[in-house]
Amino acid sequence: SPSSFILASIPGLEGAHFWMAIPLCSMYIMAVAGNCMVLFIVKTEPSLHVPMYFFLCMLAAIDLALSTSTVPRVLSFYWFNTREISFGACLVQMFFIHTLSAIESTILLAMAVDRYVAICHPLRHAAILTNATTAKIGLAAMVRGVLFFLPLPLLLLPLPFCSSRVLSHSFCLHQDVMNLACANTTPSVVYGLTAILLVMGLDALLICISYLLILKAVLRLASWKERLKVFSTCIAHICVVLAFYVPLIGLSVVHRFGKDLAPLVHIIMGNIYILVPAVLNPIIYGVRTKQIQRRILNFIHIHNNG
Repeated sequence: SPSSFILASIPGLEGAHFWMAIPLCSMYIMAVAGNCMVLFIVKTEPSLHVPMYFFLCMLAAIDLALSTSTVPRVLSFYWFNTREISFGACLVQMFFIHTLSAIESTILLAMAVDRYVAICHPLRHAAILTNATTAKIGLAAMVRGVLFFLPLPLLLLPLPFCSSRVLSHSFCLHQDVMNLACANTTPSVVYGLTAILLVMGLDALLICISYLLILKAVLRLASWKERLKVFSTCIAHICVVLAFYVPLIGLSVVHRFGKDLAPLVHIIMGNIYILVPAVLNPIIYGVRTKQIQRRILNFIHIHNNG
């Protein structure tokens, strides 16, 4: 195995790395501040102590962990030209990226089930989704992510690697590292695809089924006003699902069909995949949740008066 890999830079724009890192750093600060604010508000607002917002806290914690496991290393590369990442550190980073993404996918499915139960079986919602059940779902999501994606770096450990050690992203992803191996990678390819399909693919399918059942229940309501009122409770979750799955699919398409694309496309898609959900999730729920809006406005008002 190589002692290190080389993180991707944009050919011809090496001199602009310092300035390119500024918007990346700004988005990272927004992600950290926004998700920390969500955690604080849900913790201190008793009316938000319900499963939907406990799941939102889990999403916020995952986004903090995912962005923090990648962005500081990318900023170090852009600002201090530390392009090399050790083989061990690369495998650890890869494990965290894929495992945290799997956990986030599972939590998004749990939130879809929460919306289904709240709309289709409102009288049983409190009995089905108790705080203890919510905690167990969070633990199961974590165990599921670890069990499915721990083998990914382990499958790469025994492989010999070619002389080229240059990655196509500013961080380590399984398919990216695997493509540099000089051996039969079929087991790694098959397992990686199977894990993606059984976790993200299955979760996406079940989320779609949940919303089909929700839509069926909503259409039974008498008036359009009632239908819109009920379905509006799902808007924030739908936006968060799109913010997660669209960059994931885009990155997968770039990996599969974009071998001839410019390096800039790979780098931008990778950064979008890591940062966009972490930045958008607090904004989406901040806009859609009155309690969060009120606490943010109170904080701004107190800060301005101070």
